[in-house]
Amino acid sequence: MGGALYPESLIRVHTDFLSRNILGNTHSVNNSSKMSLDYANKARSAVLSFFHAPSGYTVVFTSNATAALKLVGESYPFASDSSLVLGADSHNSVHGIREYATSKGARVCYIPATSVGGFEVTTTKKILLRNRPQSRYLTSSLFVLTAQSNITNSKNPLAIAEYASRLGYHTLLDAAALVPTSVFSLSEHPVDAVAVSFYKMFGFPTGVGALIVRSAFLSELKRPWFAGGSVDVVQVPGNIVTRAHEPHEQFEDGTINYLTLPAITDGLRFLSAYLPFLPLRLSSLLHFLISSLSQVYHDTTGKPAIRILSRVPTTRLRSVGEQMDTGSIISLLFLGPWGEILPNSFIEYSASVKKISLRTGCVCNPGGAAAILGIEEDMRQLYPGVTLKDFEHIMGRELGVVRISLGLVSNFQDVWKVIQFAKSMASESSRQDQWDIWLESTCPEIIGQAI
Repeated sequence: MGGALYPESLIRVHTDFLSRNILGNTHSVNNSSKMSLDYANKARSAVLSFFHAPSGYTVVFTSNATAALKLVGESYPFASDSSLVLGADSHNSVHGIREYATSKGARVCYIPATSVGGFEVTTTKKILLRNRPQSRYLTSSLFVLTAQSNITNSKNPLAIAEYASRLGYHTLLDAAALVPTSVFSLSEHPVDAVAVSFYKMFGFPTGVGALIVRSAFLSELKRPWFAGGSVDVVQVPGNIVTRAHEPHEQFEDGTINYLTLPAITDGLRFLSAYLPFLPLRLSSLLHFLISSLSQVYHDTTGKPAIRILSRVPTTRLRSVGEQMDTGSIISLLFLGPWGEILPNSFIEYSASVKKISLRTGCVCNPGGAAAILGIEEDMRQLYPGVTLKDFEHIMGRELGVVRISLGLVSNFQDVWKVIQFAKSMASESSRQDQWDIWLESTCPEIIGQAI
């Protein structure tokens, strides 16, 4: 979820490429600049091909998926008669779009999350219908769909975007958590725009994402500013600005990350070789992990040591080409021998000692976290200026989950190691040893908060 491990072969290929070539800033016509532009265009073509984009789409390179979502939010023509519809189980980068919407007087309408994340289709259709634009030509309304939650493991039905489009909405898809392990085709699901981060897909390079977008939709977005690279002529002093000729150039501020764009082409080629087989592999690993964790009990009381909160797959894949009905993550809580929740900070520390990297907290998805933790009503009681420390004080415990993410390079050994770690937390002597060390090595204030 946070970022894939980078393949050694991809690093070697890119390092070798850089050692044999000189790339220059694309905003020139010298040889090194022409080479950079050529490889940037090859990367755009590779992205369009990877996502099976029909004609009429282009690629705007950004620093990550967050920047791609922000690009739409800041440029979208919200107005007082507009609606922004989005799911509660979404990343903060999606929630942030509401700041642009409300600043222009638009309505913000949330789709509630279910107890295991995602949304209920009938409810979603009612909300979309109730807030639909009266006319797409007179009113601009935006539906932002999270393809896969990064905390609840829920996949939302992509067909709902087509339903929204028929009602007159523009459609924006946050696919950052989906595309590292699932096949996605714009030919099958032709949304107006898709946001992705490449480092989540194949690990390298960081700092490069993309907005894959219809050119027609791009023409309706109005940038609130301009910068080097996005303009052709600027009158100074004065007010005249002529935007760059190519639509994607109008949305790529300054110099694009030209030194790493060749790695995008190589990375997509790398991922393409594994992606058809990945869902089957991850389905097997995920089912084994879930079943094994569900059978971990405390050696003193016999009570469960793990509580799985996220959505679990309903079926196990049997052949190559099938797609999972969920993602490949597990969000859970570690429980003490009497059912009490063990502090996530203690679990993260104990896992780190065994060289296991776990993510804890609300993982930038407060709506999804609230849904699976059952604290949605408490979330409604928050007040302006509240901090996480305040919220946790009110709740009387640390908030968030422990997240286990499986991806491109996850193997049986990784899963086995996590299971053995969970069993060590169910062992009174092993857990107490770690607890004592944690108490001695951690700041007393943090310990007090955690407990």
